[in-house]
Amino acid sequence: MLSVDLALAHRLMIAAFAVLDFFFLYIDRRVPRFGIREGMTVVDYGCGPGRYTTRFARLVGQNGMVYAVDIHEMAIEAATRRIQKQRLENVAPVLANGYHSGLPDHIADMVCAIDMFFSVREPTTFLAELKRIAKQDGVLVIDDGHQSRVTTKRKLAASGHWAIYEETRDHLKCRPV
Repeated sequence: MLSVDLALAHRLMIAAFAVLDFFFLYIDRRVPRFGIREGMTVVDYGCGPGRYTTRFARLVGQNGMVYAVDIHEMAIEAATRRIQKQRLENVAPVLANGYHSGLPDHIADMVCAIDMFFSVREPTTFLAELKRIAKQDGVLVIDDGHQSRVTTKRKLAASGHWAIYEETRDHLKCRPV
C-alpha cells in the first residue's frame, strides 16, 4: 500500500508543479542567471520530474548534453516522459545509486543541485560526488531549498570540496577546491 500512496503523492507533486510553472515563470527567469551556454555538459542532480532539465537542454543546444540524475525511480520516469514529449535528444536520464551517479569523472561543465540540497543526509559524501563528476574548472550551482543560507554555506565549507565564488539571493556558484 505504501508504494501506491507514494506513487499518488508523486503524481500530485508533478501536477502541482505543472500548475505553478504555468502561472509563475519563476524557472524561466531563474535559469538564465546560472550561466549555461551552448555546447556545455550540464548535470541536473536531483532532477525530479525534469522541470529544470528541459530548460537546460534548450540552452546547451544540440552540441551540448544534459544528464538528468535522481535517486528516485519515479522521478526518472517522470523526467523521461517529459524529455520524450519534448523530443529532446540531448538529455540522458540517470538513476543514481545513493550518492553515486554512475557518470564518468570530470564530465560536467556545470552541476546544478536545485531545491534538493536540504534533503541530503550526508552532504560531504554528496558534494564529493558532485566534485568527481565536475570538470576541474567546472561550476556547481546550488540553492538553499528549504534550509537557511547559513546552513548551506556551512555544509559547503565543512565538505572541503567546493569554494563559493558568487552569491546571489537565489543561488550560490562554487568551484572545486
